[in-house]
Amino acid sequence: MPENEAWEYSLYIPNDLRAVTISRRTLRLILTMHGLISLVDVAELLAAELVSNAVRHTKGPAALRVRWSPPGTLRIGAWDADPEPPEPPITFERATELEEGRGLALVRACSDLWGWQPLSRFGNRGKYVWCELEAA
Repeated sequence: MPENEAWEYSLYIPNDLRAVTISRRTLRLILTMHGLISLVDVAELLAAELVSNAVRHTKGPAALRVRWSPPGTLRIGAWDADPEPPEPPITFERATELEEGRGLALVRACSDLWGWQPLSRFGNRGKYVWCELEAA
């Protein structure tokens, strides 16, 4: 049974494509340890897409953030140092025809809610792209 208290984890990652696999495995461990096994498969897919975008389309470091808010909302997000907004997702039907550029279409199709926000802290700028899953 998932915990009834809120929690949050952040994993800071370098600009390295291996960070996608590391992020997926870390997320799987976090969710398993918190009893949220039913969310693991979809959450891994979403995290991989968000982290992949952060690493592939920016030059700086990035971070994976995972937050649980009772009674049942899991938020997965990726921060990167590029303040430019993400490209709007294409339709899922069109995404099946493409070899790349499907990431946010998958995020939109597989999550209950998604969005992005610009961030500024200590003079540094960037963005946070996130999605939410509701636990059944």
